[in-house]
Amino acid sequence: MMAPEQPQKRETETSRASLELLYHVSRELTTNLDLRTVLKRVLFLSMQRVSAISGSIIVLDDNGTPVESALIIGTQVHDHTTQRLRATLERGLAGWVLRNCQAVLIDDTSRDKRWMPRQYETGELSGPKSAVSAPLWARDRLVGVMTLVHPKVGFFTPEHLALVQAISDQAGIAVLNARLYDESQHQARVMTALAESAETITASLNLEDVLVRIMEQISQALSVQAVSLALIDPDEDALVFRAATGWASQVGLNTRLKLGVSVAGWAAAEGQGAIIPDVTKDSRFDPETNQRTSLETKAIACAPIRYRGQVIGVLEALNPTDGAFDADALLVLTGIGSLAGTAIRHAQLFEQLQAAHRSYRELFEDSIDPILITDWRGQVKEVNRQAVKITDYDKEALCQKNIIQLHTPDEEKLGTHFERLKSGETVSYESFLRTHHKPDIPVQVYVRQVDIEDESHLQWILRDISERKNLDTLREDLTSMIYHDLRSPLANVVSSLDVLDTILSSEADPSLKSLLNIAMRSTERIQRLTNSLLDINRLEVGQPVVDLHPFRPADLVKEAIEIVLPVAQNKQQELSSTVSVKLPSVMADDDMIRRVLTNLLENAVKFTPIGGKIEVGAHQEGEWLHVWVLDTGPGVPASDHERIFEKFTRLNPGDYPKGLGLGLAYCRLAVEGHGGRIWVENELNAGARFTFTLPVVK
Repeated sequence: MMAPEQPQKRETETSRASLELLYHVSRELTTNLDLRTVLKRVLFLSMQRVSAISGSIIVLDDNGTPVESALIIGTQVHDHTTQRLRATLERGLAGWVLRNCQAVLIDDTSRDKRWMPRQYETGELSGPKSAVSAPLWARDRLVGVMTLVHPKVGFFTPEHLALVQAISDQAGIAVLNARLYDESQHQARVMTALAESAETITASLNLEDVLVRIMEQISQALSVQAVSLALIDPDEDALVFRAATGWASQVGLNTRLKLGVSVAGWAAAEGQGAIIPDVTKDSRFDPETNQRTSLETKAIACAPIRYRGQVIGVLEALNPTDGAFDADALLVLTGIGSLAGTAIRHAQLFEQLQAAHRSYRELFEDSIDPILITDWRGQVKEVNRQAVKITDYDKEALCQKNIIQLHTPDEEKLGTHFERLKSGETVSYESFLRTHHKPDIPVQVYVRQVDIEDESHLQWILRDISERKNLDTLREDLTSMIYHDLRSPLANVVSSLDVLDTILSSEADPSLKSLLNIAMRSTERIQRLTNSLLDINRLEVGQPVVDLHPFRPADLVKEAIEIVLPVAQNKQQELSSTVSVKLPSVMADDDMIRRVLTNLLENAVKFTPIGGKIEVGAHQEGEWLHVWVLDTGPGVPASDHERIFEKFTRLNPGDYPKGLGLGLAYCRLAVEGHGGRIWVENELNAGARFTFTLPVVK
């Protein structure tokens, strides 16, 4: 009567044991959120229940990538096996289960092609065995796979498979929760590490200090034996190691590596990070790394340093203290690389700014000209040594003054409240610097807006022009002396030449007549020069042009050409006029304007090469007549277009004859005295065009 009850009793005991196992599994899963602990406990309980000698669980993320695992062989737990078990997902039983989404039982692994022998299978595990494997599901999401192995062929039964599947179903939701919790913990750790790194790294603007802080943060965040930092030298297309910690020797610093060479060079060239768990199996590893660091490199984590999307360097972390890098090591290193890029660039820019500031201070203090810095109200804020020396005030006294107390600003050029300086242009004018005890000093003032420490100021350069003023006075005295000393004897020479011209008959020796003509033209030129000197002095003091009367431009142009023609013919130059006799008359002093045109023609003859062309033209524009002289000489440099009309300015390129520098100054004063203006333009091919305007008779 008892015999039929035995199988039923054993079945009841088996069910009770299975339920007890599921209860323990459920309790383990609900009381712990640490993913690795959950996996180990599930494996231990499952292996005990089915008498398995080894077991593994591989956990996948939402993309099907293994992110965590547990491997138990006998009673030994193996850590860091995720990479090792990756092959079983690609070619082994676990991969088949995941791809087909169903549990499987293998009676004899030696006869099933889905089974892939593993490196750790030694001893009793090396021969044929039986295995069961089942997928882990949670909310219709495949989260992993569990595999159990027994050393005896045919040991596992369908009941074992059903139990393993039940355990997997029970564990799936817990594994997912633990995985999500683990990911959130990883993210929290990464964010904490990055936040701490950001606070520490950006706390300084000293470049060397920043590099040291970066090294310390990486060492602390990744727990590694050594860290190095290299920056890209764009001029040589190479990496330069700038900082390191943990190296046995610092002699490797400043070592240069071509981009693409070694792991660091690869990361810089490709702009990618990498984790290399075993450098002996990676072709990118450069053995010279060991010589540079004086260490035996085993594992490397490498990430680019970026600034505004551009790779500017590389971070390397060597040999994690616990044997392998954590899953979030690359994420942390990449994040620190981004922080480091900003901090390094800011420190470099700060160093450049400091260097520029030092250079400015040196130039400011060592300038031979007095320099004062004021605010927009004119209050002096800073002065250099030369300003203290030339004004005879001490620095403290100068900084208590306003710029208008030191000289009289030109309001026409600056504006009442310096508003014309807001355009950023430099304004120049002449004034007198008031000193403490010395006489006033004539100065050329250069003033412009400058930004100092992000605040707008005005910079005043007061250049001492005493020597130039003295020289101008000497020149003017000399000019006046020449004029007065020449005037009387020149009148006698002119009278004598006129008498000789009357005495000589038309039948006189032609050579004598020619010499007389040369002498008369020369004296006429001297007369024009002396009259021009007199007019310059008169016009400079503001005396008006009084001898105004109408005359025809064509007649005046003809007279000027006749004066210059003999010299032009000697140089084989073609001198022509396009001035129409139909042009209206102009109201002017004909003698002064004749001298203006003669000066322009003489300059054209002087600077036009032999065989060149000179042309005089005129046309009317409204109430003004434009008269111009065009030559085929070398032209006038654009930078000198204004300067050449100043007194004593001479442009003498090559071997051209030199002058006093008064001709064009006279032309400007004479034309402006008539209300007109004069300017010069360079022609497209060659030569210069001088143009002046005169009022037309109404």
